Amino acid sequence: MSPALDPALAAEAPQVCIHGAGAVGACLALALSRRGVPVALVDAALQRPAGSSPREDVRTYALNAESVQLLRQLRVWDALPADARTAVLEMAVAGDAGGSIGFSAWQQAVTELAWIVDAAALDQVLAEALRYAPHVHRVAAPVAAPLQAICEGRASATRAALGVRFEQQPYHHVAVAARLTSDRPHLGVARQWFQSPAVLGLLPFDRPQAGHSWGLVWSLPEPQAQQWLVAEPAEFEAALNAATGGVAGTLRLASARAGWPLITGRAAHSVGEGWVLLGDAAHAMHPLAGQGLNLGLGDVACLAPLLAEARARQPWRSLGDARTLRDYQRRRAAPTEAMTRMVDGLWQLFSREEAPLRELRNRGMTLVDRLPPLKRWLTRQALHG
Repeated sequence: MSPALDPALAAEAPQVCIHGAGAVGACLALALSRRGVPVALVDAALQRPAGSSPREDVRTYALNAESVQLLRQLRVWDALPADARTAVLEMAVAGDAGGSIGFSAWQQAVTELAWIVDAAALDQVLAEALRYAPHVHRVAAPVAAPLQAICEGRASATRAALGVRFEQQPYHHVAVAARLTSDRPHLGVARQWFQSPAVLGLLPFDRPQAGHSWGLVWSLPEPQAQQWLVAEPAEFEAALNAATGGVAGTLRLASARAGWPLITGRAAHSVGEGWVLLGDAAHAMHPLAGQGLNLGLGDVACLAPLLAEARARQPWRSLGDARTLRDYQRRRAAPTEAMTRMVDGLWQLFSREEAPLRELRNRGMTLVDRLPPLKRWLTRQALHG
């Protein structure tokens, strides 16, 4: 699967070859580097023609407390520009027939419910950290190593080459993402509307206008999504303001629009002799709960110390040893399964349009809003994964 080791790396032969230099792969490289594990990081950017520039990245990440803690440990969090991260202090969720539920950091006795982070800024800070990380060698193609860590995303070619089945279910929806500004301050409140079958999320943000910006994630049936991806800005803004009812003020586009198809999926196996899957290469989900990257960073936070402990305890044993990898798989199975099922369950519940079900789910939202213990449990799942 991997070519012979580049002679330039012979002085410190990598113990792990990481496929994919996105947020999950970069964090794994940094986490292993801090533990003294030599790493080769396969970075597709090294294959781009000189002078080419990547497309504008309009994505925003919702990061929970565990993800922020990992980024702090990697000395990445504090390097983010102040306007590239915004604290979520409250969350307001509206149903499609009058139901609603709200969460607040104050009620949960935490300083914030989550952080909204500029995806491009996080990638840039991670890339800078990798430049100075010892034991990390950026390579244009995979190299031989005892362990191949696959962080290429849900369409991973390396996973396919291994013959690992990726069992997926398409939602036949597309996520439409963009940056927005508003004439009304966001006040750190994240907003979400379940509008059967659409799901619209506004994430409070401080770019390009501090206190008045939002990250949009609008899950729509494929035909509608394609329509709004190419519509004139004024037409798109009119539809968006109609869908939000003015609750977030008058919204205006502040970026290009991007879209990607939505699925739920998981690999039939996440580990094998000499290889491991992390992030979306192992599990993919609907963005309605904003937990996709959190699960991937949870994979990193679990795997990196396990590998370092195995190396220290039995230095003669390969890091690709199946016993260590099965331990990792066992530890990640429950949180991954629970979050995947919860997110898919919410989607299934709110995508149905039958009147009795609509009434039931909206009454259920309002009931949960009046049960503080249940709300606290739900918040803990989102905060800590």
